[in-house]
Amino acid sequence: MNSGESIYSSLGEEKIKTLVRHFYIHVSEAPKLRKLYPEKDLVAAEERLFLFLIHVFGGPSTYLEKRGHPMLRRRHFQWAIDEHMRNTWLDCMFRAMDKVEIETDIREALMNYFVKVANHMINR
Repeated sequence: MNSGESIYSSLGEEKIKTLVRHFYIHVSEAPKLRKLYPEKDLVAAEERLFLFLIHVFGGPSTYLEKRGHPMLRRRHFQWAIDEHMRNTWLDCMFRAMDKVEIETDIREALMNYFVKVANHMINR
């Protein structure tokens, strides 16, 4: 990725969609994390995360149009998110990243972003 290129343009929607799909496969295998999703299946959650990620990584603003400002901490405050939950979430995401071919510099940028956001979400 060159300095003027967004993560979105480097990865493209298909890789972001694949990342999200693998992430939720891992979420479904993590009981404490899975119980935070009341839906029978994770299709709606996948769509929300996909739209969010394409937005924050420099793609279309469909997430904002459909859901408004992300307000991540506020939207997630109803759940107890401690260091263990954060680590579980990050483990699912990093394992999902291992399933997608991602250039090293983009992988590092993703990891930095996800760690920063996951740390911000801790509320207990």
